[in-house]
Amino acid sequence: MSDYQPLRPTKGPLGKLLAPVAGFGVTLGSMFRPTVTEQYPFEKVPTPRRYHGRHQLNRYADGLEKCIGCELCAWACPADAIYVEGADNADVLAETGGGQVSPGERYGRVYQINYLRCIFCGLCVEACPTRALTMSNDYELAGPTRAGMIYEKQDLLAPPAEGTLATPHPMVEGTTDTDYYQGSVTAPTAEQVDWVREHRPDDPTLEAATAVVQGSRPAPQPTVHTLRPPATKATATREAARGGHAGDRTTDAPGGPLSAALDAPGSTARARATVGPRLAAGSAREGSTETGSTHEGGAR
Repeated sequence: MSDYQPLRPTKGPLGKLLAPVAGFGVTLGSMFRPTVTEQYPFEKVPTPRRYHGRHQLNRYADGLEKCIGCELCAWACPADAIYVEGADNADVLAETGGGQVSPGERYGRVYQINYLRCIFCGLCVEACPTRALTMSNDYELAGPTRAGMIYEKQDLLAPPAEGTLATPHPMVEGTTDTDYYQGSVTAPTAEQVDWVREHRPDDPTLEAATAVVQGSRPAPQPTVHTLRPPATKATATREAARGGHAGDRTTDAPGGPLSAALDAPGSTARARATVGPRLAAGSAREGSTETGSTHEGGAR
């Protein structure tokens, strides 16, 4: 034992004397540095580019939805926070006389995310085969009620970008769903604009889409979510009073058709009353001894 030599160098007399207070070196060094306190919510600091925030359901360049209702995101979710119901585009084709919601055979009719359960891991994004689901940089998700934390499809779906058409409408003529997935569709076509004008002459997206077709406006760009601007204390209080996120879930312009629909009295409440109880019932069981739950419709 006398031949043992420690690998860590032995401190000298001065080092041994200062060892009890050496841990305060970091504290003392930080005392003389400027503070970095963020004055939230009055001053908002941009998040990292790959920040995992609120989810967003995306659209193609002509306005069709990317979600095909495959439910893979619900299967991948480790927190059982997602509920999806798919439906057939054939039913929409029959009802509208040629329009559809997404390319291919199916679309997501019901889409819910329970943010009381979501752990923002991003596995749902990895599982999505069409890149329909992405995560934005919105972290302001607090709300006064549990029911308000269950986001519906209209809360998550990106509004039509400037120059695209609102759904339903036909696919670009001569294309397949594979062409959409490969990015071959870059803008609405004259045939799509004519179809929407015939079936929905008052559609607010017609003017911008017509300008794109005529070449007087550039091709539409994907809708990118941005943080809400810094708010005064009064504004923050009003937002909390109206539900925390109602009316400010997407990048729709203030006063636009989507904002007006969300701000209408009881609009989101009625939507949640129809499909919200599926996930709301699951939220009520979170404090029980259950280890999991089974979604209706085969989502899990």
